[in-house]
Amino acid sequence: LLEAIPEEALRALADPDDRDGDGISGRLNMAWDAIAKKPAVGRFGWKANVPGLRQQIAMAALGDIGLTTSLFPAQNCPAAQADCRKAENGGEPEIEDSFLDRLELYSQTLAVPLRRDVEDPQVMRGEALFAQIGCAACHVMTLKTGKHASRPELSHQTIHPFTDLLLHDMGEGLADGRPDFLASGSEWRTPPLWGLGLLRITNKHEFLLHDGRARGFAEAILWHGGEGEEAKERFRTLPKDDRDVLVAFLRSL
Repeated sequence: LLEAIPEEALRALADPDDRDGDGISGRLNMAWDAIAKKPAVGRFGWKANVPGLRQQIAMAALGDIGLTTSLFPAQNCPAAQADCRKAENGGEPEIEDSFLDRLELYSQTLAVPLRRDVEDPQVMRGEALFAQIGCAACHVMTLKTGKHASRPELSHQTIHPFTDLLLHDMGEGLADGRPDFLASGSEWRTPPLWGLGLLRITNKHEFLLHDGRARGFAEAILWHGGEGEEAKERFRTLPKDDRDVLVAFLRSL
C-alpha cells in the first residue's frame, strides 16, 4: 500500500523550505532504483533509501542473510574478507526470480493489522491529542493509494499508515552521522505507525527507534528533536493522564 501512494501525493506533502512556517520541512529522498537503473523517490528503509518493495526484499536477502538475487548477484564479501569470497554459495543467484516473485507477492498483499479499541473513549481522546500536539504533521494519519501497476487490489484505497514517507531532521540526539543519498546524518524517514501496538506480540519487546534505544512509546517520543522538538515538548508537558491516553491510542494501532 505504501508503494501504491502516488509520487505526486508525496511531493505535495513535502515542504523542504518550510514555506508554511510550522517548523516541519519534510523532503523526499531520491534513491537508486536497481530495477529501472535510475534515481527514484525513496519509500522504504530508515532513511527512505529504497524506492520499491522488490528491491527492499532483495537488499534484505543479501544484507541480512547473504542470499544473492538477479538484482544483487554479487556476494556481500568485501575484499578484506578472503574466506567469505572463497566460500561455497548456493548458486548464481541463490534466490531465483520465481521465488523472489513469491516473496514480493506475499509482502505486497500482507494485510495491515486490524486496530483494537477504536471506540474506547480513552483511545479516542488520545487520538485527538496526537493530532492536537502536532504528531500528525509528520505521522500523517490518512493517505490514498493510486493505481498499482501490478496489483489492482491495492489501488484506490484510503489507508491510515501514520507516515508521510518523507525525511525529517530529528536533531543531533538521534543522528547517526551517516548520509544516505539525499538524507543527511540527522534525517530519518517518518516510520509508519500501523501495527505499532502489536510489537509486544510480534517482537516480544517494545524497543523503538532506529537503534532500539527507546523502551516504550513515551520514551520514543521524548527522544524526538529537531523538527519533532515542539511536539515532543507538548507531549512532555501534558498532564500525566493525557500522556497516558495518547500512549493508549498508540497501543491501539
